Amino acid sequence: MPMYRCEEIKRGSKIQQWAIFAAGLLLCELLLPAVVSAQLSFEEAPINYNKAEPDNLISRFQKRLDSGEIKLAYQRKNRSGYLPAVLEALKIPVSSQTLVFSKTSLQVKHIDPQSPRALYFNDDLYVGIVQGGPVLELSASDPKLGTVFYTMSQSQTSHPTFVRKTFECTQCHASSMTQGVPGHIMRSVYPGPDGMPAFREGTYRSDHSSPFSERWGGWYVSGTHGDMRHMGNLIFRQGDSSRNLNREPGANTVDLEKWFDTSAYLTPHSDIVSLMVLEHQVKMHNLITRAQIEGRITERDATVMNRMLEREATFQSDSTKRRYESAANRLVDYMLFVDELQLEGQVRGTSRFESEFPRTGPRDRRGRSLRDFDLKRRLFKYPCSYLIYSESFEALPQPVLDVVYRRLWEVLSGKDQSSEYAHLSAKDRRAILEILLETKRGLPQYWKLAESDSPQAGG
Repeated sequence: MPMYRCEEIKRGSKIQQWAIFAAGLLLCELLLPAVVSAQLSFEEAPINYNKAEPDNLISRFQKRLDSGEIKLAYQRKNRSGYLPAVLEALKIPVSSQTLVFSKTSLQVKHIDPQSPRALYFNDDLYVGIVQGGPVLELSASDPKLGTVFYTMSQSQTSHPTFVRKTFECTQCHASSMTQGVPGHIMRSVYPGPDGMPAFREGTYRSDHSSPFSERWGGWYVSGTHGDMRHMGNLIFRQGDSSRNLNREPGANTVDLEKWFDTSAYLTPHSDIVSLMVLEHQVKMHNLITRAQIEGRITERDATVMNRMLEREATFQSDSTKRRYESAANRLVDYMLFVDELQLEGQVRGTSRFESEFPRTGPRDRRGRSLRDFDLKRRLFKYPCSYLIYSESFEALPQPVLDVVYRRLWEVLSGKDQSSEYAHLSAKDRRAILEILLETKRGLPQYWKLAESDSPQAGG
C-alpha cells in the first residue's frame, strides 16, 4: 500500500477520533444538568469544601480573638459559659431563642424535654447550646462554601477557639434534606418522653410552605395562633398515633414553665415568630448555597467545554444556560414565597423578637422594609426574602445572579403573570420593587429604567 494512503488513513482516524470525542463531550454537556441536579460534588474542585479556607463572620472573628483585639467573658451562672459573650460579639439577638427537646442533634445525650437545646440566630449565623454540654455548636453562612460548622469548648480557657468541623457534621448536614449541599435541617418529629423521635411515625421538614399542623414537633413553642394547631409542646406516648394526635394541649401557650425550668435559659421563650423566621431562613440559606455551588461547577464545566470546542470563553451553550436558570429559578421562587402557607389567624410571639427583628434591616423613604411582619395572612408584609441583602446572596456567581435579577424583575414588574406568583398582588409587587430600588445595592441598570420592557440578564 502506498505511503500516502497510510497517512490519509491515519489522518482520517484522528479526525474520526476527534469527532467521536467531541460528540462525547456534547453528549456530556446535554446530560450533565441531570447529573448535577442529583448530587453536587462540593468536596472536589472548584469548591473543595473540606480543604478550602473559610471566610465568614466566625473565621474573621477568630482572627480578632487570635490577635488579642477582643476578649470573650466567661459566665458561670446557669453554666452559660461563653454563650452570652459570643452572642453579644456576633450580634445575635437573645430574643431569637428557640428551644428544641427532640434528640436530633450532636449532643443528644444531654437533650430531653426537661433540658431542651437552645438555638439563636441572625441573618448569617446560628448558635446552639445544650445544658451540661461540653461545647457550643455554631455555623456560619460562608459566601463561597455555604454552611460551615464549628464548635467552641465550654471549658474556660485563656484562648477560646472556634474549631471547624467537616465530616462530623456533613454526614447528616449535606443530604437531600439540605438540597444536597452543606446546610441546615429544621425537622418536626413525634418525640417520646425522653425526646427520642418515634421515627416509625415519620418526620417533616419545616419551611414557610409547611402545613401548620405539621410544624414544630419536638420543639417548645411560646405564642398565640388562634384556631390553628401545631405539633409543638407535645410528648408522643405509647399508644398514641400520628393519625389522631391531640394537638390541643400544646396550643396557644404563653408560659413554658409548666413543662420545664426556664430559669436555666437566657430567656423563658421559644418564640413562635422566631420559629417561623428560622424555618424560612434555614431553607433560604440552603438554596443560596445550592445556587452558589451549582453555579461555580457550571462555570468550571463551561470553561472546559469552551476550551475543548475552541469557542469564545464567554460562550454559553443552551445546556449551560439551563443549568444557571435551574439554580436561579428555585431560589427566586422560594425568596418570593411561592407556595407559602396562608395563615388562618393572627400569630403573636411572647418575646421581643417580633419588635426587634424588623429594626435591623434597611428601610425605604416611606419606612417600609422586607423585614416587616404581617402575621395575619402570611409571615411578611412584603414577601421577598430579606436574605437578598446577605453577603452570601451577593457572592453568587454572576451568571446565576444575572438570572435571579432578571426573573425578579419579570415578576415584580408584572411582566410575568404566571399562576405560581398569583399570591403577589400588583400592590405587593410594586411595593417590593420600590423597596429594593431604594435599599438594594448592585441592581442591574434596567431595574432603574422604566422604559425597559424586556430587560436582558446582566444589564
